[in-house]
Amino acid sequence: MWLRGSLNNKKSWSRQWNSKFTIALLSFGFHQSKSDYSLFTKNDQHGFTALLVYVDDIIVGSNNLVTIKNVKEFLHSQFKIKDLGVLKFFLGIEVARTAAGIHMCQGKYTLEILEDVGLLGCKPACTPIESNHKLAHSSTDMLTDVTSYRRLIGRLIYLTSSRPDITYAVSVLSQFVDKLAQIHLHHAHRVLRYLKGSIGQGLFFSASSSLHLKVYSDSDWAACPETRRSVTGFCVFLGDSLVSWKSKKQATISRSSAEAEYQALAYTCCEVVWLITLFKDFNIQHKQPALLYCDNQATIHLTKNTIFHERTKHIEIDFHFIREWVAAGAIALVHVSSKFQLTDIFTKALSTAQFQILLSKMGILNIYAHLEGESQQRRNQASTNEKLLYMHSDKTEEYPSSSV
Repeated sequence: MWLRGSLNNKKSWSRQWNSKFTIALLSFGFHQSKSDYSLFTKNDQHGFTALLVYVDDIIVGSNNLVTIKNVKEFLHSQFKIKDLGVLKFFLGIEVARTAAGIHMCQGKYTLEILEDVGLLGCKPACTPIESNHKLAHSSTDMLTDVTSYRRLIGRLIYLTSSRPDITYAVSVLSQFVDKLAQIHLHHAHRVLRYLKGSIGQGLFFSASSSLHLKVYSDSDWAACPETRRSVTGFCVFLGDSLVSWKSKKQATISRSSAEAEYQALAYTCCEVVWLITLFKDFNIQHKQPALLYCDNQATIHLTKNTIFHERTKHIEIDFHFIREWVAAGAIALVHVSSKFQLTDIFTKALSTAQFQILLSKMGILNIYAHLEGESQQRRNQASTNEKLLYMHSDKTEEYPSSSV
C-alpha cells in the first residue's frame, strides 16, 4: 500500500512524516526494531505481525489475516492510504509467490535501463565483466560528459538488490565516476549486455528452507592495481536461500593474503551478528552456530589461536573481535576448498564456465529462461563445464553441505 501526498519535495517533510508514522505505530502496540529502524513488529495473542516501511511504501505481513485487516483499518484511520492487495510489486522489485516459495526480480526495471541506454537489441554476454580486466583510472580516451554514466551506475547499484551476480562488476565500475574513460563505459555496457540475456533472473526463497545461517567469506589479495588494496566478498544463506551479500574494497592495505582473509572474516562476522540480532525481532532463536566457510587455513588458525602475537600485532584490534564469537560458539569456522568457494563471484572476474557453476549453486533463478529459449542449453552447458572442470581432480570432492 502507499500513502497519498508528496513526501519528497522537502528534506524535512520525510523526517517529520517518519516521526509521525512511528509514533502512530508505537501507540498501536508495534515495536520498532533496533537492528533496522524501518521494521516494526507486533506479537500478541492474535499472532505475529511485521511491518516494513520505506518513505510512503509499506509492506504488512502476518500469520493472521484478521490482524492484517486491523492494521490496515488503523492506518486508514490515521492517514490516507491506498490498499494494493497481495504483494506483487514493491519499489521496482517484482514478487512472484507459489507454494514452493517466493521469487524476486527486477525484470521491468532492467528493461527500462536497457531501453534508456539504447541496448535493447544488443547481443547478450555470458558474464558481467571480462576476466583479468585490471580496470584502473586512465588518462587517455577521456569522456567529458559523465552524467549519464553516473546515472547508469546508480541504477545498476539499485539493481544489485536482486542481482548478486552483477555486484562485483558494479562495485568495480563505481570507482570511476569521477574520472571516466571510454574503456569504463565499454565495460558498463558489457554489464547491460549480460543483463539482456537474463532479464528475469532473481532470488528464490524456498518455503521449505531451514533457519540456519551458512556463510561464505573470501578476499582477493591486492586486487586493486592502483592502491593494492584487497577486495572483501561474502554471501550469507538462510538455509538454501541467499539473503545477504557484499563486494567491497578493504579500507587498508593487507601485508599478506592471510591478513586480507582475516579482515574479510571480521567484516563478514559483523553481518552475521547483525542478522542474528535481527532474527530476534521475528522471534527466531538461532541456537546453533553459524557456519562460516573460508578457504584459507592460516586465517582459521588465527581466529582460534591467540598466541600468534608476533604475526598479528600489525593488524588493527577491531578485527580480532571475531575470536570472541568463535570462542563463544556463535560462529563455527569451516575450511572449504578454493574451487568450491562461492564468494569468488563477489571478489574477482571469472571465466564463463566457473561463473555459471558458482551461480547455479547460489539459489538464483531466471523465471523467464524458457521464454528466452536458453534454459535447457544453459543447463547442459553448465553441466558439461562442471564435468570438464573437475573430472581430473585427484579425488572426488563434493560441495559443502551448506551450498545450494
